[in-house]
Amino acid sequence: MKLVLTCEHANNHIPQEYEFLFKENEKVLETHEGFDPGAFDLFQHLRELSNYSRAQEIGRLLIETNRSIGHKSLFSRFSAVLPKAEKERLIDKYYLKYRNAIENELQQLDASASEILHLSIHSFTPVLNGIERNADIGILFDAAQNSEKEYSRKLKSALKDKLPEMHIRFNYPYLGKADGFTTYLRRKNFSNYSGIEIEINQKWVRDNTMNQKIRTAFYEVVEKLK
Repeated sequence: MKLVLTCEHANNHIPQEYEFLFKENEKVLETHEGFDPGAFDLFQHLRELSNYSRAQEIGRLLIETNRSIGHKSLFSRFSAVLPKAEKERLIDKYYLKYRNAIENELQQLDASASEILHLSIHSFTPVLNGIERNADIGILFDAAQNSEKEYSRKLKSALKDKLPEMHIRFNYPYLGKADGFTTYLRRKNFSNYSGIEIEINQKWVRDNTMNQKIRTAFYEVVEKLK
């Protein structure tokens, strides 16, 4: 099995030429709207296990790499004001550069690997719109894909053994088949591809660092999957 790791919301970096968009709202970049706290830290911790890894270099409030072109959330309320030509430039320079690089790598791996497991690392805010999220870890997949269902079952079982106090749920707080990068990649009809999103509750993150027990558990579980 070949392991591919990605992190679409790794940081909140806004290139200098677009900083004016956030001049009166700089603090939003430090919130869960701006990036996924702790996700990049977990991604880096797992990176040495992967055959290929890539993290997005710019913040999601400039362009949302985990949404399809044409999706209403592709551009945030801040970047939606940009002219069409500038939006096209963002798509080419950041969105397609990132996604095409990963897709091209998957094409090469698909030709040689018996199986490809893609783990897309994310984190989620504990409370959204006044409602508390009822999970510590989410494992998101498409239940119609047998290989994803089996990998997810193995992940949950192994993580539960190592983190018995944590509530681990399938397809929560989002559905694995909702619009996202893994959903897009499934439609490319790779022969050996399984795409799973990992979502960690941000209550386990301090100073953008993932809880050590969670990092260790994921490392040991993913290492055994290989």
